[in-house]
Amino acid sequence: MNSKKTNDWLKSREDYKSSKNAELLYDEIKKASVSALSKAITLVESKNKNDISQANILIQKILSESNEGLRIGITGVPGVGKSTFIESFVLYLSSIGKKVAVLTIDPTSSRTKGSILGDKTRMNKLVGDKNVFIRPTSSGLALGGVNAHTRDAIILCEAFGFDIIIVETVGVGQSETEVFEMTDFFLLLMLAGAGDELQGIKRGIMEMADCIAITKSDGDNILNSKKAVQAYKNALHLFPPKENNWIPQVLKCSAYENENIDKIWEIICGFENQQKLNGEFNKNRTRQNLLWFKSSINYLLESRFLGNAEIQQEIKNYENFISEGKISPLVAANEIMDKVFNKQF
Repeated sequence: MNSKKTNDWLKSREDYKSSKNAELLYDEIKKASVSALSKAITLVESKNKNDISQANILIQKILSESNEGLRIGITGVPGVGKSTFIESFVLYLSSIGKKVAVLTIDPTSSRTKGSILGDKTRMNKLVGDKNVFIRPTSSGLALGGVNAHTRDAIILCEAFGFDIIIVETVGVGQSETEVFEMTDFFLLLMLAGAGDELQGIKRGIMEMADCIAITKSDGDNILNSKKAVQAYKNALHLFPPKENNWIPQVLKCSAYENENIDKIWEIICGFENQQKLNGEFNKNRTRQNLLWFKSSINYLLESRFLGNAEIQQEIKNYENFISEGKISPLVAANEIMDKVFNKQF
């Protein structure tokens, strides 16, 4: 057998093996195997070539089905108590019979590339709940407050049969918007009494919020919380109406005292009903898939570009030239891109 036939045979064999493994994993997920779900999420996050092949087959098979899970994005300023709120909120959802998956994103150090992944310890009341699945993931180098494969994890959790998928983002920042583009409902958590409430967050995120919840509204902070609710209501009136005709809601809540946790769920249900009635829910899902496509292109371009050994060496060479003042960073970047598109690598 010549080398070309051998390579074709090996590729065909690997493709068959990947397809078979993906089928087996899919069957286990549909049987509600938590270990299979965890394995599948690990698979889609892998950079191994064979794992990527299996993950693509698995996701494509799942996408051919109807996925009915409600996707909720939750973000907020540092110290707002996202984990505490989510624990209280998910306990409530579980108590009314909902199956909930919580995808938590921990920030990755740009220096060490490490993450703490401590959300399971912060939400210890949820760990033993049979209706709840928690998956902490590092953000990697992805912007937008999410992981590069968060969308894949959402799809897998829906295939498992979860009614609600919650995505807890890293925290509010300049590029903390991608979660909005992959969820149905966007919940923004804010603090009262911290000073300059309306200055403490980017306007763009406030415009995207479907609901603003003022957290820690208990004890001596109740009066401040009431003032904050009114301040945010006034601020939202200055923004242009949402395209989906939804009027964002503002309320105070306390995870510690479980105040208004049920009200937040009522708001989300009202939002879902309205959006499905006016057709905006499905339109948003279509937009999500198109944005998923574009972000996947960006992710693959970057990973394959930086994963090329010749390009890496060329980058190191240019870094030396830049350090020695022989070339500007912009000119260096343009020269590398010209070489790439001229297929010199």
